[in-house]
Amino acid sequence: MAFPPAFLDELTARNPIEDVVGQYVTLRRSGSNLFGLCPFHGEKTASFSVAPDKGIYYCFGCHKGGSVINFQMEIEGLSYPDAVRALAKRVGMEVPEDEQYQSRYRQQERLWALHKEAARYFHSCLYAPVGAEALKYAQGRGMPKSTLTKFGIGYAPDSWSGLVDAMRKKGYTDEELKDSGLVTVSKKNGNLFDRFRDRLMFPIIDVRGNVIGFGGRIMNNNDKSAAKYLNSPETLIFNKRKNLFALNLAKKTKLGYLILVEGYMDAIALHQYGFDCAVASLGTALTEDGAALLSRYTDQVVLIYDGDTAGQNATKRAIPILEKAGLQVKVLQMRDAKDPDEFLKKFGADRFKLLLEESSNRVEYQLNAILKKYDLRDDDQRVKYLQESAELVSTLGSAVQREVYGNRVAEAAKISPEAMKMEIDRAFKRRIGREKKKQEKIDLAPAQKLQPKSRTIRYDNMKSAMAEEMLLALILREPALLDQTAVLSAGHFSVPLLGRAYEQLMKRHLEGLDVSLAGLEDFTSEEMSHIAGILQRNEGPVSDQALKDCVNTILREHQTASVQTEEDIREYQKRLRERKGIRG
Repeated sequence: MAFPPAFLDELTARNPIEDVVGQYVTLRRSGSNLFGLCPFHGEKTASFSVAPDKGIYYCFGCHKGGSVINFQMEIEGLSYPDAVRALAKRVGMEVPEDEQYQSRYRQQERLWALHKEAARYFHSCLYAPVGAEALKYAQGRGMPKSTLTKFGIGYAPDSWSGLVDAMRKKGYTDEELKDSGLVTVSKKNGNLFDRFRDRLMFPIIDVRGNVIGFGGRIMNNNDKSAAKYLNSPETLIFNKRKNLFALNLAKKTKLGYLILVEGYMDAIALHQYGFDCAVASLGTALTEDGAALLSRYTDQVVLIYDGDTAGQNATKRAIPILEKAGLQVKVLQMRDAKDPDEFLKKFGADRFKLLLEESSNRVEYQLNAILKKYDLRDDDQRVKYLQESAELVSTLGSAVQREVYGNRVAEAAKISPEAMKMEIDRAFKRRIGREKKKQEKIDLAPAQKLQPKSRTIRYDNMKSAMAEEMLLALILREPALLDQTAVLSAGHFSVPLLGRAYEQLMKRHLEGLDVSLAGLEDFTSEEMSHIAGILQRNEGPVSDQALKDCVNTILREHQTASVQTEEDIREYQKRLRERKGIRG
């Protein structure tokens, strides 16, 4: 997105990175930098740094980094232009007219508005004669009018073009309807048809309050060919992996934790009964993006998935994803009901509160899951139970935790705590040994160690790449050095990414603009993180000789790399002989 460079310079100057990051991260000064817990991955020791003098952030743990614009993109899940717009709004700046940017943002705004109108249409249909059966169903599920209004629940009529016709009357074009994902297109004649028909509709609302998609529950249970629940497809404004149902409401809870459930009805029922901290994943297994989103609003999640095999498997998959995001995980296992909705209707909020208080942490849950696999009356199975439990307990970082849970397992299997401790210690040593061997393998492969963390960025010529990294770090710290690198062009760089960065920095230097990371455009978040990492790693003294060495290495390696075929080699050798005055 081509914003005027002068505008971007002013934008970054008026949005000091420490101020913007400070809205999300508690920062403490250490020397010239600021440090805090990384908002992008779970950690207990602060490895997230902000360098105000360089205008960058960088995490030494997950290796995310970049300028203030990149931070805004990552923390809020925004595109580059939307991050620029958010920062501009923060300081009262007007965004310059830019056709491509304005066009994309207008498209987003139109889709948000269209979805809002669609939600109103569905909600009105619920109370119209056409929605009588759907309203009766919703009320039968225990949803009063206040709940239907709070969640914006509606009904999609059993009509081929009810929504299409209503939105056309509102002035939305067929192209906008196609982009919304709310319609399907006939392969025969190109006509538009409603995607959702005869379904109870649940608007999906993002944390900013925009309607971005829908989930629809089928009303005709006799139609075995149709999915029970149907969600909006991925669109410009909807990514189901990065959103959670009801988080727009749950983020305001004062309960101090969030409850993660499988379905819309479970989340709604919990809210109705006073548990306003419930959210649901959107028709898909929990993703790392979803866990990261949760971690912005809480540090504790209670996981309540269905008690069937699919639900238990989903629970096992979700636990490590949530823990990786730095969340404390508790697991509530339903008793006497298949899901929270049914339990609340049977027993009420007070009983559910007791159930919550009894919810186990993830270790207890996993140990119970292992126990259910084995018959402890059989000696062989008892041994397998002990071995598998020992492997799990050995992963706990605290010796106290290992002893407490080890004793529980020993008691269940009726063996001595000492014997269990020995088994856990052996499992712990095996795991440490495996990790040590893995690290040794990495340490013994220095070239591999120097490779970028991102799989999309590769260094084929390590010698040149190291010089290119150093050169970028030098000129970002001392832009005047660019006067001494005019001999170089992007084509001399072995790493295209670094060549592009150099080219843009040189262009800004020649135009008299600020030479900084914030001035780089059209780079992905991964690419910006990589460049920020380069700047953080190369903090040695700035000198003309160091720059000259980098330039010479880049030129020499480029010339060597250009000699590829046998013919090239012969020609190259011939030129060398001629330079030395050798004949033949």
